[in-house]
Amino acid sequence: MSLKYIIITLFSLLLLEVSSLASSLKDSMSFGINSYNDNADVHVYSPTLSLFKKVSHSWMIGVKMRIDTISAASMQNGANAGHVDAVTSASSADSALYDDIRFAPTLMATYDDGDNMLSFGAYYSTEIDYTGQAGFINYVRQLNEQNTAVGIGFSQSFDKWNPVFDRVLPNENRNERKIDFSINQLITPKFSMQAVYSYMYSEGFLSSPYHYVLQDDIAKFENYPDTRSGHAFAIKGVYLLNNTNAMNFSYRYYADDWNIASHTVNVEELHDFSSKFMSGLRFRYYTQTKSNFVQEIGNYSLDDSYFATDYRMSAFDSYTIGIPFIYKRDNGDKVTASIDYYQTTENDYVKSWYGIDNISAVFTTLTYEFDY
Repeated sequence: MSLKYIIITLFSLLLLEVSSLASSLKDSMSFGINSYNDNADVHVYSPTLSLFKKVSHSWMIGVKMRIDTISAASMQNGANAGHVDAVTSASSADSALYDDIRFAPTLMATYDDGDNMLSFGAYYSTEIDYTGQAGFINYVRQLNEQNTAVGIGFSQSFDKWNPVFDRVLPNENRNERKIDFSINQLITPKFSMQAVYSYMYSEGFLSSPYHYVLQDDIAKFENYPDTRSGHAFAIKGVYLLNNTNAMNFSYRYYADDWNIASHTVNVEELHDFSSKFMSGLRFRYYTQTKSNFVQEIGNYSLDDSYFATDYRMSAFDSYTIGIPFIYKRDNGDKVTASIDYYQTTENDYVKSWYGIDNISAVFTTLTYEFDY
């Protein structure tokens, strides 16, 4: 078994994204629906559509379309019902005002001659208060009789804020850059490892235009530093325990110049219940330290340069447990689905902004894929 097919298996099992980029260049189509619902009254339903067409022996082009229907958009999230926003003078109880729909098409092309794979494309998204556009390119080189693969990837986004109320931002732009270096190695016929290094850089308006600090005589919008750089190191692996069981695992360490450091561990076990049906159990643990500018609730002063109310700038842990499903029909069509439960630990910032002790959420995926 070559590393190329171990990688395909790893990605399809971990991500359940069978239509992604395609090491096996073929005409395929998929459609599905994803959902996210949490106890902060945020509800997102996302229809998806993917279409890939092989245009020559080595080239394939594709398009993906995602539509996010959001019942609580970013400018409303977490506001207590009936509480009047003292900074924007807008009532957060008027949820209809903030409902949003995001359209996000992606165009891509892939070249694969067996030893070299090049993929590139562009992404665009638009919603009521935010426009995103990005380009990406990835290259993978197969070596050592396809038992080793080295890769490099680059992406750059050029996003822009457009707040729904009359607020002049110091910078409407939000740009992000990411570079990935990876190496994959087939250790044994049943065991493969991947190591990834990532560099990330963001600049522009990096906080939310709607979150604010409200205490005593202080009423200030969130304000973060206008640049952020981070580094991440990840190790991933897939181990075929036997003919019917596989184990996937990963560990990722991240650190940035805001003094946030995080550790992420993923473990997944999958079992073939039959030649058509596979399922299993997965678990994810995440922990991070706080940023160097976040203050304890109520401790901000007018002399502070930065203000934060987003719990993701504070120290917290989270847990995710989920069940993936893969069903293969006799004609080759494939159905993939998953359900995951996510929960953070208790957090003062969550309680202050959302009025609840922690964030808990359920998210699901359902995709049907077929060749044509």
